[in-house]
Amino acid sequence: MNEPTDEHLRFPIGRVQLPEQPLSAAERAVYIQQIADLPAQLTAAARAAGGVQLEQPYRPGGWNGRQVIHHLADMHPLLYARFRQALTEDEPTVPVFQESAWAELPDVAATPVTVSLALLEQVHTRWVVLMHHLSEAQWQRRLYHPRLQRWFTLDQALVQYAWHGRHHLGHIKLLATGN
Repeated sequence: MNEPTDEHLRFPIGRVQLPEQPLSAAERAVYIQQIADLPAQLTAAARAAGGVQLEQPYRPGGWNGRQVIHHLADMHPLLYARFRQALTEDEPTVPVFQESAWAELPDVAATPVTVSLALLEQVHTRWVVLMHHLSEAQWQRRLYHPRLQRWFTLDQALVQYAWHGRHHLGHIKLLATGN
């Protein structure tokens, strides 16, 4: 049996590919559904991994499963807020944060992952409702990410953020399967 490569462990679903052109309604629906499905899929993967495995890193030098789940609960409300900011401000620069430092804060070790899974369920419900009500023009609104030094349309942000959830879901699945 082949050992997973570092690239596979870091990016179990591959690297994100952002579209250059606006998404079609059908393409957009696929990504919105991925965001809608993530909380249940993540909960199932966390259960499959179990408490002991969630305390293990998914790769050497990587976060443990608990940190990954709490990271998603930290990040996804901010991603939802970025959507709202792009819809209500003209080409905003979105705030960034030190995600590695956040993963080391004491609440990450002290809070059950079920709290973060419940938070993700609620945030994703609101986010999906919002996205189902956007016009074609709203999907082309832009935001600027200062760390990445690039502009994103909301279409591109949708692809990036859906990927982000599936990317980290892949890490939890690695723990669940022992790979």
